[in-house]
Amino acid sequence: MTATTPATTPATTPPVAWRGSGAATQIFVLTARSLRAVALDPRLVVASLLGPLLMLLIFSQIFASVAAAPGFPDVRYIDFLVPAILVTTAVQAGFTTAVGLTQEMSGGIVARLRTLPVRPVSVLVARSLADLARNGLQLLVVMAAAVALFGFRPAAGVAGALAAWALALAVGGCLGWIFIALACWMRSAELMQAVAGVATFPLIFASNAFVPVSALPDWLRLVSLANPVTYGIEAARGLTFGEPAGTAALTAVAISLLVTVTAACAAVHGFRRR
Repeated sequence: MTATTPATTPATTPPVAWRGSGAATQIFVLTARSLRAVALDPRLVVASLLGPLLMLLIFSQIFASVAAAPGFPDVRYIDFLVPAILVTTAVQAGFTTAVGLTQEMSGGIVARLRTLPVRPVSVLVARSLADLARNGLQLLVVMAAAVALFGFRPAAGVAGALAAWALALAVGGCLGWIFIALACWMRSAELMQAVAGVATFPLIFASNAFVPVSALPDWLRLVSLANPVTYGIEAARGLTFGEPAGTAALTAVAISLLVTVTAACAAVHGFRRR
């Protein structure tokens, strides 16, 4: 009898678990998802325009006499006001981001994303970028309305206005992470709205948004000097006035980046904790 050689079976390769796409791809896909939601409901964009336009209308009338006060810059009040509206509107957009993120968390959308290999930071960055894109369009419309309806005439022309627009987006996008961090630690949208409203008030009104810093009371002047929004508004005005805005711009961006890093770390930690 001849011995038979047993057949050798090829070694099977163990299945490789899919670890998901890269962070850049995840951010792109999630950002596009949020932007599609806005495109399908343009009422959100229209409603978000009402706030800054009403602020332009009301404050340009209420504080118009401030331009005649001693120590006020030699500019019209509307030219003084519009850069401030750009920056404060960009900061307030962070509030919208936080409320939307809280609703997605409570609505189960984020819970479904957790079943996929999606990085927590990708979800937060994508939400921030989507609202930043929407806010950029919003600010362009506000500037166009300020020119057409309120007589805004930046001394530095279109280039200066666009530079102020870009700076407002940078400062607002960075400070918006404060609200994202709050959203990651809050359990309800109602509580988020209350806390974010309290946080927004000093950022906007304890600044040089509507009157120069020199016209503020002493204690409020100290608060405004510690407020990054003050430096953002000062830099935006300098850009539209055609004046050097290097120091104010660098200060605003540096403080905003510091706030971004701190708030982003808190946001990721709170997001993972939930």
